Amino acid sequence: MKTTRAVVAATFVVAGVAGVSLRADAQATPSKAQVARVVDSLAKEFITDKEHGSPGVSVSIVRGSDTLVMKGWGMADLENDVPATAQTVYRIGSITKQFTSSAVMQLVQDGRVKLDEPIGTYLPTLPEAWRAATVRQYLNHTSGVPSYTNVGQRWVRRWGEEMPPDTLIALTANDTLWFKPGTSWRYDNSGYVVLGMLMEKVTGRPWGTDMYERFFKPLGLTNTENCLSRPLIKHRAQGYELVRGEWTNAQYLAMTQPYAAGALCSTVGDLAKWDHALGTGRVVSPQSYAMMTTPEGAAAPRHYGFGLGTDTLAGQQVIRHNGGINGFISDNAWFPDVQMSVTVLTNSGSARAGDLLNQVAREALGVPLVRPPKRVALSAAELEKYAGTYVMTFGGQSRDFTFTVKDGQLISQMEGQGPVPVIPYGNNTFGVSFDPNARLVFTMSGDRATKVELRQGGNTVVGDRK
Repeated sequence: MKTTRAVVAATFVVAGVAGVSLRADAQATPSKAQVARVVDSLAKEFITDKEHGSPGVSVSIVRGSDTLVMKGWGMADLENDVPATAQTVYRIGSITKQFTSSAVMQLVQDGRVKLDEPIGTYLPTLPEAWRAATVRQYLNHTSGVPSYTNVGQRWVRRWGEEMPPDTLIALTANDTLWFKPGTSWRYDNSGYVVLGMLMEKVTGRPWGTDMYERFFKPLGLTNTENCLSRPLIKHRAQGYELVRGEWTNAQYLAMTQPYAAGALCSTVGDLAKWDHALGTGRVVSPQSYAMMTTPEGAAAPRHYGFGLGTDTLAGQQVIRHNGGINGFISDNAWFPDVQMSVTVLTNSGSARAGDLLNQVAREALGVPLVRPPKRVALSAAELEKYAGTYVMTFGGQSRDFTFTVKDGQLISQMEGQGPVPVIPYGNNTFGVSFDPNARLVFTMSGDRATKVELRQGGNTVVGDRK
C-alpha cells in the first residue's frame, strides 16, 4: 500500500524496492554484542531525526536460529507515553502483499487457481477491461489495471469511508488501462485488491479470515492480523506525520481500504518468523517460491516477482518489500544465502525505514556502513546549467523529468509525481534524500547539461534534454 507522500517520492526512481547496490569485501561475522551495540546507536540516532526518523522504531535481526536484535526504541504512542518495544504492533502497508501472493500460490498448488488464466474466469463481474489480464499479471503488477491510490483527491477525500472491495474497484473502474496487460510494469494496489477478491471467491471466506486460518494460526504469528480500525489491538502503535517540525497524528484512513494490498499489522518478531517460514519452504513449495522471487517479462527490469522484490545489498542477494501507509513506513528483507531476516517498523509517514534497514543489515553481515557523500555548495547560476526537461523511457513509456531552480535549490519532478529537491555532490552529480544510493549524473556540453542518467537499484535510465 502506498498512501503517503514519502513513499510516492520513493517511486520516482527506476525500481520499486530500494536497496544498496554497492559491493563491499566481507569482514569477519560480527559478534551478537557488537551488532546489538551498533544497532542501538543507529536506532537512537534515528528516533532523534525528526526529518527522516520517527517517534518510535522496532528492529529485528534473526540469522538462522540466532536472534541478534529484537528491540524497540522511542515512543509507540506519544500522547500516552508508551515506549516502543519488540512487541509493538505497527501497520505494515505493502509488506502485506507477500502474504496475499503466498495465499494465491497455495491455491495454485492445490489446483484451484491457474496462474495464466484470465482473472475474469474467476471474477466475471470485474470491469470488462480488467478481465483479460491473467492471475500472474496481477501478482507482478503487469496487469495495467489503474490503481485507486494513484487518482489523487478522487480517493484522498474519501479516506474516512469504510469501503468493501467492490467500492475500491469502482474508484477506477471507468479509467483507461495504463497499458495492455503484460506489456509494461506499474505498481498497482487495485491489482492486489482484485487478488483478495479472487481468494474470497475461491475459498468462500473473507480475506482476513483466510489470512488467519492459512498463515497466522498455524505459523504462530500471534501479533499479526487484519488491522481494522474498530477492534482493540494490544500494543498497537499510533501513526504520526511531521508538520512544521512537530509530530502530529497521521490523517485517518479507514482500514478496510488497504485490504489485500496493505491492511495487515504485525511486529518485528512475527515478521522474522514469517521470513524464515517463507524462505525455508514452510509456506509454499520451492517451485512456487522460485516463481515468487524470479522477476519475469515486463516485471524483470523492475526486479519484481509476486509481492516480493529482488536486489542485492553489500553483495548479498536479498528478497525484500517495503510498505507505506498513513503514519507508518516499514521495510522487511530476507537474505537467503545466510538465512537472515531483517525488519524495521516505524510510526512516521516520512521515516527512512529502508535506510536504517540497509545500515543494520550491513552491520549484521560484517561489511562497512554506508556514509553519504558531502553536499557541495552551488550558486543559483551554477544550478541553472542543469535546469530543463529531459525525456526518459520506463517500460516503453516516455516521461518528462524536469529540473528547475527555486530559492537557490535544484528541484526535480518526474511527470505525474511531486517535486523532489536534489542534493549537489559535485562533478555534475546529485542525490536525493530518500535514497542515499540513488544518483543523478548530468552530461555537459560547455555550460549546459545535455542529458541526465538516473542510477538506482542497479538500474540506469538515460534522459536526453528536450
